[in-house]
Amino acid sequence: MIVLVPHYDISQIRIGTCLPGPFAEQWGPHMADIGFETLSVNFHMEYNGVNIEEQGPRMKAMAEEKGIEITTLGYYCNAIQYEEHKKNLERAIDAAHLYGAKTVSTFAGAYEGKPVDESFKKFGEVFRDLAKRAEDRGVRLAIENCPMGGTWDRPTCNIGFNPRAWERMFDEVKSDALGLEWEPAHQMIQLIDPIAQLRKWVKKVYHVHGKDASVDRRAVADYGVLCDTDWYAPERTPGFGDSDWRDIIYILHVGGYAGDICVEGYHDPIYKKDWEMTAQKHSLAYLKWCRGGDFTPNPWEK
Repeated sequence: MIVLVPHYDISQIRIGTCLPGPFAEQWGPHMADIGFETLSVNFHMEYNGVNIEEQGPRMKAMAEEKGIEITTLGYYCNAIQYEEHKKNLERAIDAAHLYGAKTVSTFAGAYEGKPVDESFKKFGEVFRDLAKRAEDRGVRLAIENCPMGGTWDRPTCNIGFNPRAWERMFDEVKSDALGLEWEPAHQMIQLIDPIAQLRKWVKKVYHVHGKDASVDRRAVADYGVLCDTDWYAPERTPGFGDSDWRDIIYILHVGGYAGDICVEGYHDPIYKKDWEMTAQKHSLAYLKWCRGGDFTPNPWEK
């Protein structure tokens, strides 16, 4: 019997790291020298005095000199509840090209402390405009799947942490300019199978964060999941957590993903502070191994 094996036209998934926006110019060259192939420049709720319209060209020039790429500009905010956040997110969309970024990552926002269901209408109003703005400027919006300590009944600043919400969000905003910034850790703390989830949602994944978790099933059995998530599912740097990133990269390839995986450090309870870069270098090597190393052309093809 002849078995037909499917063939996928793939691009090598690059491995990068996340930089805090205020330190991006200081840390970026060092990360490139370590071997990271892409960078994600991220701001949380405010720009901390950084003029992104001025920083962008400097970061782009540095990346070009180092032979890497800035793929994502992140501004994580609550554009549903705060008009100032929406205006700042519009700035990020407008400035992304100055960094060379094709994706702007953010939160979905929320009416803080009110059930997730009460935010969908406003989400649609706000993000239809934002998605149109992104589309007009040739970039895509990616909603990070982070609960930010919230629950369905009491979200904080992001309703986009659970696939129940994603179904409603993408029904409200039917735009190819809006997708997900996905990572397994944020789903694992909800005891969701990240591999099965990725298979279902891969076509909507526009950016990937490299962050994992170690789920202690005994702690879940003893204490449940309403305690601190660090108690039963501490977040880990890839290579130290439960996920097999070979499976993740395979699913990304099959789904047509041609972007990068940016290690989101600064969360691992073991490898932190003085050990942060030890963990990130290990993760860089591990993720490159999971993708099959570096591309090597066939000697018979010229």
